[in-house]
Amino acid sequence: MLDHLIKGATVVDGTGAPARVADVGIRDGRIAVIAEPGTVAEEARSSEDASGLVLAPGFVDPHTHYDAQLFWDPYATPSLNHGVTTVAGGNCGFTLAPLHPDRPADADYTRRMMSKVEGMSLVALEEGAPWTWNSFEEYLGALDGRIAVNAGFMVGHCALRRYVMGADAVGGQPSERQMEEMLALFHAAMDAGAWGLSTTQSSTHSDGDGQPVASRHALPAELVALSKAVGEHEGTQIEAIVAGCLDQFSDDEIDLFVEMSAAAGRPLNWNVLTIDAAVPERVPRQLEASERARKSGGRIVALTMPILTPMNMSLGTFCALNLIPGWGDVLGLPVDERIEKLRDPGTRAEMLRRADSKEAGVFRRLANFGRYVIGDTYSEANEGLTGRVVKDIAAERGQEPFECLVEICANDRLRTVLWPMPTDNDPDSWTLRAETWQHEDVMLGGSDAGAHLDRMCGAPYTTRFIGDCLRGRQLASLEQAVKMLTDDPAQLFGLRERGRVREGFHADLVLFDPETIDAGKATLVHDLPGDSPRLDSKAIGITAVWVNGVEAMRGDVVSGAVPGKVLRSGTDTRTVSTK
Repeated sequence: MLDHLIKGATVVDGTGAPARVADVGIRDGRIAVIAEPGTVAEEARSSEDASGLVLAPGFVDPHTHYDAQLFWDPYATPSLNHGVTTVAGGNCGFTLAPLHPDRPADADYTRRMMSKVEGMSLVALEEGAPWTWNSFEEYLGALDGRIAVNAGFMVGHCALRRYVMGADAVGGQPSERQMEEMLALFHAAMDAGAWGLSTTQSSTHSDGDGQPVASRHALPAELVALSKAVGEHEGTQIEAIVAGCLDQFSDDEIDLFVEMSAAAGRPLNWNVLTIDAAVPERVPRQLEASERARKSGGRIVALTMPILTPMNMSLGTFCALNLIPGWGDVLGLPVDERIEKLRDPGTRAEMLRRADSKEAGVFRRLANFGRYVIGDTYSEANEGLTGRVVKDIAAERGQEPFECLVEICANDRLRTVLWPMPTDNDPDSWTLRAETWQHEDVMLGGSDAGAHLDRMCGAPYTTRFIGDCLRGRQLASLEQAVKMLTDDPAQLFGLRERGRVREGFHADLVLFDPETIDAGKATLVHDLPGDSPRLDSKAIGITAVWVNGVEAMRGDVVSGAVPGKVLRSGTDTRTVSTK
């Protein structure tokens, strides 16, 4: 007997094949039958009429930071709401394990680092996760049987270094013995099911003490040694970040990526390829790494977002503005001193010069302050400004845009929420995106779901992209769009029997209305542990989501079931060799 029968759905199976109407039956967590409508003879415990609705594989998000959130939110909201059934975590070199059993303070260091580098609420990290593990195996075990999505995790280079080297992980180099210990620890993590290595060399990644995170101090030989270890385990790969990911790679960065992937014989993915027609040289330069990797026996895959994800800013709290060269020195001052500095014309002029310089790289996009929209305000002086564009307010006041923005923020003691309007929302940029998506080493993703929760909400990229393909710019067909969100990442990770609507595959499925599928506007809610805030977005047009054959979501409401599985390398992933 079938557990559930979905009748008359328009099945888009994830392979790119044309959609077809079919009945789909689920039994024991698997897709048991796909047949012409009305031809399934087997009885079902429950059924539903899905006429006019699309049934697709559950979406796979290849870049998330749900490592902590899954403990207080096993549903990985809002990703599950938007049809995501599998998430990849442990990215960018940051994981919650392993933790040294003789140094309890390492957990506090890790929490403060995650709070700083990934914008996670420190209170939520402290109160929402149990922190009962030491080994990576124990961390995965703490999630077993209590999550509603499937989740796989890389092991973070920063955690490996901290475990072996202690405080010397920041600034130090491992001895020969320590390198052996790090490799043994890494092998143990992969034996336990880690998907492979994640690491960062990005200049934007600093710990809770303001120091470059541990992996940034690693020399190429250490990174290559860890990469070779990746290749000794089934179903593993590499995720890596360098400074050039934000704009354009240096020759040394390309050499490093190529050597790491070739040494492992495994794919290496990086985040995130920013596509902007105003910088036409960026895409060819970034994809040069992929071309060179293929010649050297490796593969380098660029993740890129198919939507524009708004990210808010603030002069009062750490955000992307702090990463503009020279800005951190000003924005890191105590509030009163910061306001005084920002009101100084000479300081503002120098900040603007640095923000518009070549060294600012991709952060130059943030320098057009006239295009900022005022969000939440907190003073009587700013009443009525929410939703208005800074250049219009500045024109009324006879001020320069940045001067005007500073005065508005100063009235709120710098608490004002600022929303920069994207500079790459032009037809040429969208045409370039559609062309770039066709490259064999470009994959959709980079949501950062689970991180930067009060600044951005990237999780809904799945529903927003499909809605845009059906009723908006229509840059890809429905079949292509679904393949890019399902089978493509499943194939990169080597997920076993996931990513397609196929008989015998795990029943990770999403049923949606093609006429309405979309994502609602991001709104601030206070539902994290400690009443901490985050941005949330309602799913529109999602009828139901099944994970391993169990209904996990219907009508944007979680069912309460936790049918998700911790996906372990080798067992749940197969090797995707590059050689």
